[in-house]
Amino acid sequence: MLPASTFFITGPTASGKSALAIALAEHVGGEIVNADAFQLYAGMDILTAKPAPADLARLPHHLYGVIPLSEACDAARYHALALPVIHEIAARGRVPIVVGGSGLYIKALTHGLSPLPAASPQIRERFKHLSPGEKIVWLIQRDPEAATTVNLRNPRYVERALEICLLTGRPQSGLRRSFEQAEPQVNGVILEWDRAALYERINQRTLTMFDAGLIEEVAALQHLSPTAEKAIGVREVRALLDGQVSLADTIAAIQQSTRHYAKRQITWFRRERCFQTICLDSLPTAQYALTSLLELFPCLRPSSPPAPSSSI
Repeated sequence: MLPASTFFITGPTASGKSALAIALAEHVGGEIVNADAFQLYAGMDILTAKPAPADLARLPHHLYGVIPLSEACDAARYHALALPVIHEIAARGRVPIVVGGSGLYIKALTHGLSPLPAASPQIRERFKHLSPGEKIVWLIQRDPEAATTVNLRNPRYVERALEICLLTGRPQSGLRRSFEQAEPQVNGVILEWDRAALYERINQRTLTMFDAGLIEEVAALQHLSPTAEKAIGVREVRALLDGQVSLADTIAAIQQSTRHYAKRQITWFRRERCFQTICLDSLPTAQYALTSLLELFPCLRPSSPPAPSSSI
C-alpha cells in the first residue's frame, strides 16, 4: 500500500511533467520518483529526455538511470524498485512525487500488481503449432468478449489473452476488467494539452535532442535488452547510422513515433479515473501549472515552510 502523502504527476510525453514535479517538490518539501520506463535506464539521457543535470541537482530524484541497458524491466520489477523508495521518502516526513508517463508502471503502484498469471513457456510452446487464425478461434471460444477487447490483429496480444484463459480456466476479459475497474484512493493529476500544441512541443523537443548529441549517444549504446531496444529513437537513429535514411527523414520518423506514443498515452490516461486533469494552454510555465495544482489539492499547501532538501 502507498503512503497517503504520495502524489502522482502523469500525462503524455513532452507535457511538462518534470518541470511541474520540481516546482511542486520545492513547494511542499518533496522528492521525485521516476515512473518513465526508459528513464530507468543508464546511458540514454538524451534519448529519453531525462531531466537535465542542473534539475537533478536541485532536489532528490530517485530511480533515474538505475538499470543497466542489458537488463529487461517490466511492471513487476518497477513495482519492487519504486515501492520501498516511496515508503522511505514518506518515513522521513517528505512527500513522494511519482512522475512519468508509463501507464502500466504507474498502475502497478496505484492498483497493485495485476492478478493475471505470469507467462508460461509450456503454454507458449503449444502456440507454435497453431496458425494466427486458429489462435483467434481458440481465444473466442474461451472468451467471446475478446472479439471486442483484444486487438486480434496483434499476434502477441492474442497469445497473451489465450494464455491467461488457459492458465486460469476463466475468460481473461473478466479478470482484466475487475482489476482495471478498481478505483484506488490516490492523489494525482494528468496533464492535458491541446493536441496541436502538444505535437509542436514534441517536434521541437526532438530537434533539441539532436542538437544535444542524440546521434552520438545512440551510436554508443551496446548490449540493449529487449525492453531498452523499444525506446523511441534507437531503431530510427541506427538506420541513419547504417546509411539507410537521411537525417531529415530520421528526425521526421522520431517525431511521428513520439506523436503516436503520446496519442496512446492520452488514451490510456483517459481511463484512469483516480486522477484529476489539468488542462494547460499553449505556453504555460511550471508555476502556472503549480497554481492550478494547488487549487485542486489544498492538502498540498504546506502549513509551514518545507525543510531544505539536498541533492543525491
